[in-house]
Amino acid sequence: MGKRLSKIYTKTGDDGTTGLGDGTRVPKDSSRVAAYGTVDEANSAIGVVLAESSVPPDIRSILVEVQHDLFELGGELCIPGHSAISDEFIRRLERELDALNENLPTLKEFILPGGGRAAAACHLTRTIVRRAERTTITLADDEPVRAEAIKYLNRLSDLLFVVARILARAESGEEVLWNRAR
Repeated sequence: MGKRLSKIYTKTGDDGTTGLGDGTRVPKDSSRVAAYGTVDEANSAIGVVLAESSVPPDIRSILVEVQHDLFELGGELCIPGHSAISDEFIRRLERELDALNENLPTLKEFILPGGGRAAAACHLTRTIVRRAERTTITLADDEPVRAEAIKYLNRLSDLLFVVARILARAESGEEVLWNRAR
Protein backbone atom coordinates (compact mmCIF):
# COMPACT_ATOMS: atom_id res chain seq x y z
CA MET A 1 0.00 0.00 0.00
CA GLY A 2 2.71 2.58 -0.73
CA LYS A 3 4.46 4.91 1.63
CA ARG A 4 2.78 6.37 4.69
CA LEU A 5 3.83 9.80 5.88
CA SER A 6 4.86 9.93 9.50
CA LYS A 7 6.00 13.52 9.11
CA ILE A 8 3.88 15.90 7.04
CA TYR A 9 6.62 18.25 5.89
CA THR A 10 9.59 16.71 4.13
CA LYS A 11 11.25 19.87 2.71
CA THR A 12 11.97 17.93 -0.49
CA GLY A 13 9.67 20.24 -2.45
CA ASP A 14 11.38 23.42 -1.36
CA ASP A 15 13.25 23.47 -4.68
CA GLY A 16 10.01 23.60 -6.71
CA THR A 17 9.87 19.88 -7.49
CA THR A 18 7.67 17.07 -6.26
CA GLY A 19 7.95 13.31 -6.29
CA LEU A 20 5.72 11.19 -8.49
CA GLY A 21 4.44 7.84 -7.29
CA ASP A 22 7.37 6.10 -8.98
CA GLY A 23 9.93 8.31 -7.19
CA THR A 24 10.71 10.51 -10.19
CA ARG A 25 11.12 14.21 -9.33
CA VAL A 26 9.33 16.69 -11.59
CA PRO A 27 8.60 20.42 -11.46
CA LYS A 28 5.48 21.21 -9.42
CA ASP A 29 4.01 23.01 -12.43
CA SER A 30 4.42 20.04 -14.80
CA SER A 31 1.39 18.91 -16.79
CA ARG A 32 1.31 15.62 -14.88
CA VAL A 33 1.16 17.36 -11.50
CA ALA A 34 -1.50 19.74 -12.87
CA ALA A 35 -3.61 16.77 -14.00
CA TYR A 36 -3.53 14.76 -10.78
CA GLY A 37 -3.70 17.93 -8.70
CA THR A 38 -6.90 18.99 -10.43
CA VAL A 39 -8.36 15.52 -9.92
CA ASP A 40 -7.55 15.94 -6.21
CA GLU A 41 -9.25 19.35 -6.26
CA ALA A 42 -12.36 17.77 -7.82
CA ASN A 43 -12.35 15.12 -5.10
CA SER A 44 -12.20 17.82 -2.44
CA ALA A 45 -15.06 19.69 -4.11
CA ILE A 46 -17.18 16.54 -3.94
CA GLY A 47 -16.40 16.53 -0.22
CA VAL A 48 -17.94 20.01 -0.03
CA VAL A 49 -21.11 18.71 -1.70
CA LEU A 50 -21.22 15.80 0.71
CA ALA A 51 -20.89 18.17 3.68
CA GLU A 52 -24.39 19.43 2.91
CA SER A 53 -27.07 17.60 4.90
CA SER A 54 -29.59 18.00 2.06
CA VAL A 55 -27.83 15.42 -0.15
CA PRO A 56 -30.16 12.40 -0.49
CA PRO A 57 -28.71 9.01 0.56
CA ASP A 58 -28.68 7.56 -2.98
CA ILE A 59 -26.75 10.57 -4.32
CA ARG A 60 -24.46 10.50 -1.29
CA SER A 61 -23.62 6.85 -1.99
CA ILE A 62 -22.81 7.60 -5.65
CA LEU A 63 -20.59 10.55 -4.74
CA VAL A 64 -18.67 8.63 -2.09
CA GLU A 65 -17.95 5.92 -4.67
CA VAL A 66 -16.79 8.63 -7.09
CA GLN A 67 -14.42 9.97 -4.43
CA HIS A 68 -12.78 6.55 -4.25
CA ASP A 69 -12.59 6.46 -8.06
CA LEU A 70 -10.96 9.88 -8.16
CA PHE A 71 -8.39 8.82 -5.60
CA GLU A 72 -7.52 5.88 -7.86
CA LEU A 73 -7.47 8.12 -10.94
CA GLY A 74 -5.11 10.50 -9.14
CA GLY A 75 -2.84 7.54 -8.45
CA GLU A 76 -2.97 6.51 -12.08
CA LEU A 77 -1.96 9.99 -13.18
CA CYS A 78 0.72 10.27 -10.46
CA ILE A 79 2.47 7.03 -11.44
CA PRO A 80 3.49 6.97 -15.12
CA GLY A 81 2.39 3.70 -16.71
CA HIS A 82 0.02 2.76 -13.86
CA SER A 83 -3.58 1.78 -14.63
CA ALA A 84 -6.43 1.98 -12.17
CA ILE A 85 -9.52 3.17 -14.06
CA SER A 86 -11.20 0.47 -16.12
CA ASP A 87 -14.07 0.49 -18.58
CA GLU A 88 -16.27 -0.84 -15.76
CA PHE A 89 -15.82 2.45 -13.86
CA ILE A 90 -17.11 4.29 -16.94
CA ARG A 91 -20.01 1.88 -17.49
CA ARG A 92 -21.02 2.30 -13.82
CA LEU A 93 -21.14 6.08 -14.25
CA GLU A 94 -23.22 5.66 -17.41
CA ARG A 95 -25.70 3.37 -15.64
CA GLU A 96 -26.03 5.82 -12.75
CA LEU A 97 -26.34 8.75 -15.14
CA ASP A 98 -29.09 7.05 -17.15
CA ALA A 99 -31.02 6.05 -14.02
CA LEU A 100 -30.83 9.53 -12.46
CA ASN A 101 -31.63 11.37 -15.69
CA GLU A 102 -34.66 9.17 -16.40
CA ASN A 103 -36.87 11.01 -13.89
CA LEU A 104 -35.80 14.54 -14.80
CA PRO A 105 -37.77 16.69 -17.24
CA THR A 106 -36.22 17.23 -20.65
CA LEU A 107 -34.13 20.36 -20.80
CA LYS A 108 -35.52 23.19 -22.91
CA GLU A 109 -33.39 26.00 -21.48
CA PHE A 110 -29.88 26.42 -20.18
CA ILE A 111 -29.43 25.97 -16.45
CA LEU A 112 -27.49 28.44 -14.34
CA PRO A 113 -25.43 27.16 -11.41
CA GLY A 114 -27.51 27.49 -8.26
CA GLY A 115 -30.70 26.08 -6.82
CA GLY A 116 -29.34 25.60 -3.32
CA ARG A 117 -26.01 25.17 -1.57
CA ALA A 118 -25.44 21.53 -2.50
CA ALA A 119 -26.60 22.09 -6.09
CA ALA A 120 -24.33 25.11 -6.51
CA ALA A 121 -21.40 23.19 -4.99
CA CYS A 122 -22.12 20.32 -7.38
CA HIS A 123 -22.09 22.70 -10.36
CA LEU A 124 -18.74 24.06 -9.17
CA THR A 125 -17.46 20.50 -8.82
CA ARG A 126 -18.62 19.77 -12.38
CA THR A 127 -16.54 22.67 -13.70
CA ILE A 128 -13.50 21.49 -11.75
CA VAL A 129 -13.92 18.02 -13.28
CA ARG A 130 -14.06 19.65 -16.73
CA ARG A 131 -10.78 21.41 -15.90
CA ALA A 132 -9.33 18.08 -14.74
CA GLU A 133 -10.34 16.63 -18.10
CA ARG A 134 -8.62 19.50 -19.95
CA THR A 135 -5.42 19.21 -17.90
CA THR A 136 -5.39 15.45 -18.47
CA ILE A 137 -5.75 16.01 -22.21
CA THR A 138 -2.85 18.49 -22.03
CA LEU A 139 -0.79 15.82 -20.29
CA ALA A 140 -1.77 13.33 -23.02
CA ASP A 141 -0.27 15.70 -25.61
CA ASP A 142 3.18 15.06 -24.08
CA GLU A 143 3.01 11.72 -22.31
CA PRO A 144 0.98 8.51 -22.54
CA VAL A 145 -2.40 8.74 -20.78
CA ARG A 146 -4.91 5.94 -20.94
CA ALA A 147 -8.14 6.78 -22.77
CA GLU A 148 -10.14 5.45 -19.81
CA ALA A 149 -8.91 8.33 -17.63
CA ILE A 150 -10.21 10.95 -20.04
CA LYS A 151 -13.48 9.09 -20.67
CA TYR A 152 -14.06 8.74 -16.93
CA LEU A 153 -13.70 12.48 -16.37
CA ASN A 154 -15.98 13.24 -19.30
CA ARG A 155 -18.74 10.97 -17.97
CA LEU A 156 -18.25 12.24 -14.44
CA SER A 157 -18.91 15.84 -15.45
CA ASP A 158 -22.12 14.71 -17.14
CA LEU A 159 -23.14 12.80 -14.02
CA LEU A 160 -22.45 15.83 -11.83
CA PHE A 161 -24.62 18.00 -14.07
CA VAL A 162 -27.54 15.62 -13.56
CA VAL A 163 -26.83 15.35 -9.83
CA ALA A 164 -26.84 19.16 -9.58
CA ARG A 165 -30.26 19.20 -11.26
CA ILE A 166 -31.57 16.65 -8.74
CA LEU A 167 -30.08 18.54 -5.80
CA ALA A 168 -31.62 21.85 -6.96
CA ARG A 169 -35.04 20.24 -7.14
CA ALA A 170 -34.56 18.66 -3.71
CA GLU A 171 -33.32 21.88 -2.09
CA SER A 172 -35.39 24.63 -3.65
CA GLY A 173 -37.94 22.78 -5.72
CA GLU A 174 -36.59 24.13 -9.00
CA GLU A 175 -33.56 24.76 -11.12
CA VAL A 176 -32.28 28.21 -11.99
CA LEU A 177 -32.96 28.69 -15.69
CA TRP A 178 -31.12 31.10 -17.95
CA ASN A 179 -33.44 33.71 -19.38
CA ARG A 180 -31.77 36.85 -20.65
CA ALA A 181 -35.15 38.36 -21.50
CA ARG A 182 -35.96 38.95 -17.82
